[in-house]
Amino acid sequence: MAGEQMKRIVFCDFDGTITVEETFVAVLKKFAPELSAKLLPEMYAKRLTLREGVKQILQSIPSASYAEIIELTKPQLLRPGFIELLDFLELQGVPLIVISGGLRGMVEVVLDKLVHRVERIYAVDVDTSSAYLKVNSQYEGDTELIAKVQVMDKYPADEKIAIGDSITDLNMGLQASVVFARSPLAEYLDEHQKVYIPWNNFLEIRDHLAKLWS
Repeated sequence: MAGEQMKRIVFCDFDGTITVEETFVAVLKKFAPELSAKLLPEMYAKRLTLREGVKQILQSIPSASYAEIIELTKPQLLRPGFIELLDFLELQGVPLIVISGGLRGMVEVVLDKLVHRVERIYAVDVDTSSAYLKVNSQYEGDTELIAKVQVMDKYPADEKIAIGDSITDLNMGLQASVVFARSPLAEYLDEHQKVYIPWNNFLEIRDHLAKLWS
């Protein structure tokens, strides 16, 4: 499907968007508290790139902690309406791609049986063969560990819809035809004067898209 021109496609963030809670940041704070306390505020203030900050924090975490990270992630709740949105998009023949700046293992363990219902998952891979986690990302950009716009560019479409909630979704939101934004992404988009649709759950997104496409 990548490289084929299509009519519509949806790109969706994972952490704090598909999940109710911001799991990835909580993991960073738990497993690398001192470095997280120092670097996270710098990233939110855009004085440090996500690529540099997240990589530094992840690579300070012992590989032995990886299994515990995945276990901690398992019980995370999905935001209401996600399955209904998938049902609607399948009926419309519109693919949904998950793009996460977090760890692939975390995304897959939470989505569980829904993994096969999304077109593709793009996320950060880690190598646990050394003493500390080693980050592997095929889509590392200037400022992001997963350059979401690079991924979007692989999928030419007349209409690109982005769904997100954080600074990690800013570049994706700026490139999309239609953006559904929760806070703090909404505030970052305001700074760029980019129009967006506020949302709380995926049922609202489904209903809005149903109207838009009818």
